[in-house]
Order: sequence, then C-alpha cells, then structure tokens
Amino acid sequence: MLIQFILVLAVLTIMYVFVRSSGTIYVQASKRIALVLFAVANVYAVMRPDDLSVIAHFLGVGRGTDLVLYALVVAFMAGMFSMYQRFRVVDRRYTELARTVAIREAELVNKERGLRSAHVVSVATGDGDRAPVGAEDGKR
Repeated sequence: MLIQFILVLAVLTIMYVFVRSSGTIYVQASKRIALVLFAVANVYAVMRPDDLSVIAHFLGVGRGTDLVLYALVVAFMAGMFSMYQRFRVVDRRYTELARTVAIREAELVNKERGLRSAHVVSVATGDGDRAPVGAEDGKR
C-alpha cells in the first residue's frame, strides 16, 4: 500500500511539473493532453493491478506488466521522435543564424577595406542579397 502511494505521488508530481505553464518552456497542448492521459492510465494501473491484467489478457498480452512495458516503449519512441523533430528545427535556426552572422561580418570587413556592396538576387531563393564588389568595378 505504501508503494502505491509513493508511485501515485511521483506520477502526479511529474505531471504537474510538465503540464504547468512556464514562461521559459513551451509545451504543445497535444503533448500536455497525452501526458495527462498517460498519467491517468499509470495511476489506474498502480491502484488496480488486477484490472490491468484483465485488460492485458483482453488485448492478447500475457501479463499486465508486459502491457505496461509495451506502452512505455511506444511512449519512449514517440518522445524520441518529438525530440528529433525539435532538434532539426533548432539546427536549422542555428544554421540560418550562422549564415547571417557570417554575411554581416563579411560586409563589415569589406566596408573597412573600402569595397562597396552591389545588389544581387539569389538564384536559390530569389531574395535580394548584398555581395561585395571591388571599388574599381563600381566606376564602370
């Protein structure tokens, strides 16, 4: 009975920390809902382990603990996929930031050398960029 209390308290604490809104951490509503549902299922499994075994047998799984393990594997894979997607977005943002900083640095160095920039349209994006042009090229 003590272990049930400890496990339920741990699940509720983790759920509260994850679901509460924080100004520094953004969590999508769908992820919050999924975590709440998963926490409710975990509390139910802790409080009624015999019911979990019945549900496992109904689903074709031998024991309730095996069913919990399978659910954890699926949840882990979903979490890893979500993290992978988020890291891809962050990596893309860092790449864009590095490019912007490199272009700005090059413009400053060229300005110090007395070179001016000419308006150039990017072939890839169609965006207008600034490309350095020698001072003698600008006199033509």
